[in-house]
Amino acid sequence: MNLAAYFENTKGTGVLATADKDGKVNAAIYSRPHFLEDGTVAFIMLDRLTRSNLQTNPHAAYLFIEKGAGYAGRRLHLTRIREEEKSELLVKLKRRQVTPEEAAEKGPMFLAVFQIDAELPLIGPVDAA
Repeated sequence: MNLAAYFENTKGTGVLATADKDGKVNAAIYSRPHFLEDGTVAFIMLDRLTRSNLQTNPHAAYLFIEKGAGYAGRRLHLTRIREEEKSELLVKLKRRQVTPEEAAEKGPMFLAVFQIDAELPLIGPVDAA
């Protein structure tokens, strides 16, 4: 099964970890990545600490734990290559619809697009590219 199909068909919990320019780490719960036609992945995010960290340090790690017993899942080492705001692609990829009031309360949304630098099992090899 390819990676896009894996994430499309597997339920679980995702965590996106970033660090600021000084190396101070943050981790946040994130949904499954969106796979784009060019092989990149994207996450929709609000203007919070994760996005702020990516402004000064484009590297991130995404950890996905499959739902169920045991420890199965994937780890992705990522580098942000671009960001979009109010784009057609962002609107197309949104999985949850919110009311205009909820959207205004949350603030602007951004689409962060990443290249995948390494893909690893949840448990296993620690040497990343």
